[in-house]
Amino acid sequence: MKKKKQHSFKKWIGRLHLWLGLSSGIIVFIVALTGCIFVFHDELKDLAYDWRKVELQHKQFAKPSEIQQKIKQFYPEADASMVVYQNRERPAQVFTNINGVPHQLYFNPYSAELVHVQNLEEDFFSLIEDLHMHLLLPEQTGKQVVGISTIVFVLMLISGIILWWPKKKKHISKNFSIKWNARWRRINYDWHRVTGIYISIIALLIALTGLGICYEWMHESFYAVGNLWQDRPEDQVSETITNSGALNPAAVDSAFLQTKNLMPQSGMLFVWQQSPEKPIVTGAYPESLEFDHQSNFYFHPGSGKLLQSKLYSEKSRGLKLQEMNYGLHTGQYLGLAGKIIAFTVSLFVAGLPVSGCMIWWGRRNKKKKKTAKPVLA
Repeated sequence: MKKKKQHSFKKWIGRLHLWLGLSSGIIVFIVALTGCIFVFHDELKDLAYDWRKVELQHKQFAKPSEIQQKIKQFYPEADASMVVYQNRERPAQVFTNINGVPHQLYFNPYSAELVHVQNLEEDFFSLIEDLHMHLLLPEQTGKQVVGISTIVFVLMLISGIILWWPKKKKHISKNFSIKWNARWRRINYDWHRVTGIYISIIALLIALTGLGICYEWMHESFYAVGNLWQDRPEDQVSETITNSGALNPAAVDSAFLQTKNLMPQSGMLFVWQQSPEKPIVTGAYPESLEFDHQSNFYFHPGSGKLLQSKLYSEKSRGLKLQEMNYGLHTGQYLGLAGKIIAFTVSLFVAGLPVSGCMIWWGRRNKKKKKTAKPVLA
């Protein structure tokens, strides 16, 4: 009786795994394959675009207000509220919309000279990112399609582990290996099963951090889990400023210079002023193009006076977990080794829907042959 129940449960799990795979396979394939490309997008961009590097000069960076003024000269309606400085061999950059089209503007960080205007709707890597996150659909629609498919993929991983995990220790070597001298259908079956088990933990991490980018509720859950569901009011910063007057370029410059003095070894730094009623926010990162271990500073928008500091070492575990989400998703958090792991796992994930579909198609044809009636002469 017990064996019969176990067989029935496994059969139900098998059907669930099959239909989840058939319903989301093509989307998982696209998202995983584009993820492989995006993992190394910075390295590939450096090879393709020479304007991503500038000549090293032993002088101070141009002030943010100089770059903002230059943008207003060329594009009066463009938003130049955030300026990002990379290391001393990379241009400063500003993301903005020009006539409703997203652009990335690149400036020489020493002279504030505009060196490149990048239309993101025509950029190959931006299209890959959009395909990865939204399937080139309208943002809200695409985000839901990819998000739901990612949730389905997580359920597939769990059901696959239940389906193929060996019952007894003596079967481990058999279930965790591929019989390479068998027929191709058996090799495909073994490859699908073994690959799914081996990559399951890292694939699950990539999927969950992807959901953290896609959904705010998942992003907030990282904060709760990291802090063990304990409230951390010190992570919240008051953003209301009274009687600050108009936007003050001198305050933005002061905030930038103070941040550089506070974090002189930073590889990347941004300064952002949203409005006269909110503080100027700056962020400093240890490495260029790596979005983790950031320290933040908050300045008065009128006077440029430092209001609050939030060093990385002072942040709660929950806030750190939220901020490392992107790095964990792309493997960037662990450097080159992490990127190689993320690339490899994503490539294998892309292969799972293909091998799974081949298993289903082969079994389907086998059943058809068994049920086919002989034709009488």
